[in-house]
Amino acid sequence: MTTPDEREELELVRALRQGEEAAFRALVDRYHASMVRLAMSFVSTRATAEEVTQEAWVGVLRGLDRFEGRSSLRTWIFRILTNTAKTRAMREGRQVPFSSLADPEDGPAVDPSRFQGPESRWAHHWAAPPTRWETVPDASILAGELRNRIDEAIAALPPMQRQVITLRDIDGWGSEEVCNVLELSETNQRVLLHRARSKVRTALEAYFAEGEPRA
Repeated sequence: MTTPDEREELELVRALRQGEEAAFRALVDRYHASMVRLAMSFVSTRATAEEVTQEAWVGVLRGLDRFEGRSSLRTWIFRILTNTAKTRAMREGRQVPFSSLADPEDGPAVDPSRFQGPESRWAHHWAAPPTRWETVPDASILAGELRNRIDEAIAALPPMQRQVITLRDIDGWGSEEVCNVLELSETNQRVLLHRARSKVRTALEAYFAEGEPRA
């Protein structure tokens, strides 16, 4: 038996294959912004990311008859996007060796000095714990300045970390779907996400240490 979500997706695919413009517009409204965000982690400029996304949409329309439903429609669309973005990145000379994609860093994700040493009764527990987010005024969470700092921290991440945190924490995807779209093992996805979150958190701690956000 199919679930309501599966039935909705089957109906959407049927409408798309019949050339219903409203169905395609709804799909673009749903995914375009997320696709551009992800494409920006592959290419050098937002303008190029927009071009990549437009090219991916063309690929979606041309490939609808070949969509077999073995993955969700969203996963299939984003796989087309990532393949298109990788091709453009290679033309830009931005492609890096596959062996470096999984985790380009050998060092720890968090400064070891923030944990208790092996001689301590509480070895490997926090010595300098992270800032508790609930101590931050609600207004500051909504502040444009803080949003900009988060965006800057994510933009500064290595490409694969940026891709994973974008899908997981900005777009709210589950780990299995992220692994399918980015062709990662669960272990690599988990490591990349941990490193990305640690760096963003470190950037935010530095921001809060500067004082209250300015309006």
